[in-house]
Amino acid sequence: MPQGQIFKAISGFYYVRTKEGEELECRARGVFKFEKKKVKPLVGDWVEVEKISEREGVVKAVLPRQTELLRPPIANVDQAIVVCSLKEPDFQQMPLDRFLVQAEKEGLDIVICLTKHDLVTDENEVEKICTVYEEAGYPVVITSVRTGHGIELLQAYLKDKVSVFAGQSGVGKSSLLNQLLPDLKLQTGEVSRKIGRGRHTTRQVELLLLPQGGQVADTPGFSQLSFQGMEIEELGACFPEISKKSISCRFRGCLHVNEPDCAVREAVESGKMNAERYQHYLQFLQEMKEQKRRY
Repeated sequence: MPQGQIFKAISGFYYVRTKEGEELECRARGVFKFEKKKVKPLVGDWVEVEKISEREGVVKAVLPRQTELLRPPIANVDQAIVVCSLKEPDFQQMPLDRFLVQAEKEGLDIVICLTKHDLVTDENEVEKICTVYEEAGYPVVITSVRTGHGIELLQAYLKDKVSVFAGQSGVGKSSLLNQLLPDLKLQTGEVSRKIGRGRHTTRQVELLLLPQGGQVADTPGFSQLSFQGMEIEELGACFPEISKKSISCRFRGCLHVNEPDCAVREAVESGKMNAERYQHYLQFLQEMKEQKRRY
């Protein structure tokens, strides 16, 4: 039975690109399971299909996933390109840190992409942002679609990988993809001056083939990521700098809140760890505790 990858899903139809290069419009029939769980096909899934005509088929089985994201809904991604704007809208650390936690939980490689560099008037702001995240262990690419700054470096990170582009609406994901794939002509949206963020211009997830090799997914912008399905004890491991320091904590399983001899808190107090990232960790921890109480 032919195998292929779902590259787009719209209104119950799954568009599958087979290993032979065919593109089939498919319906899904039956209940799909692996690891004793019912699953719904996602963009990025490898599937078995039965052809019923030259251009149509039926998804018969979903093959086991390597990775899975819920928001955006996509499977089998190698890396996340987390896109944040430096201006219009101004850089926001909180949503970036939320997505980083989700990507870390899924075991994805992560690249932070800062857009709209041409609008920056104070380079010190950019340096501060880069320092925070590079010290945490993340590569940071600074880009501008107007000047072309950073585009070649971003292409190097994308080569031969399946990458998901994700970030809040209006930060420039679609503009970046238009730069990488000029024939794509994705719709872009203006940023609302009143609310400081953009309107959603991407309506569905779609995997796009890159000319230099690899695939990228344009995804609807996200406004909030929850921590459902994640244990409180797992959160620290999703902050690389906290995970590294926690080895020196007095207690195994230290949550880095008020435990004695906590190496993480000591690093924050001595200025060796970013205080705002640590505060976000505490905020996420509290959200997770409240979530558990509700359920």
